[in-house]
Amino acid sequence: MAEKKVRAVKDEEISEVQITDLPEEDEKEWAKNETPDFSGKYIKSIGRRKQAAAQVRLYESGKGIIIVNGQRASQYFPGDGLSLIAQPLKATGHGRDYNFSIIVRGGGKQGQIEAVRLGIARAILALDPATKEALKVNDFLTRDPRQVERKKPGLRKARKAPQWSKR
Repeated sequence: MAEKKVRAVKDEEISEVQITDLPEEDEKEWAKNETPDFSGKYIKSIGRRKQAAAQVRLYESGKGIIIVNGQRASQYFPGDGLSLIAQPLKATGHGRDYNFSIIVRGGGKQGQIEAVRLGIARAILALDPATKEALKVNDFLTRDPRQVERKKPGLRKARKAPQWSKR
């Protein structure tokens, strides 16, 4: 964050802005300068959650760059989204070993995050079967089967019925 320093001078006010370097800004600059290398062989996997489906490509020789729908993962999933996506990488210890190119469609942001997480976990498992135990213990390989229940005829929603009156 920038701190403002204001100094009063006769008849005029001159404002000077003092910018302090923050580690987050340095990481953003590093990420902008880093060019992702999405060439060569890759491992393909698919992750799904509710209506969201994610196609994940894992490139072995990478620097830990994750691109989702043409944007950095931190831009596409603001807030805690990036940390949720990176959980399988942290659990297996492959934080900055691979590059990921991800296409995700359908559903909402939370469903997309969980679909991407499952796709990343499946791609890591396909590359290194020794990581199965670490992924399985943390439930990163389990596909959540819950879906929205369909609306039934004669009801207002899936289960909500109109008010019943005796007469």
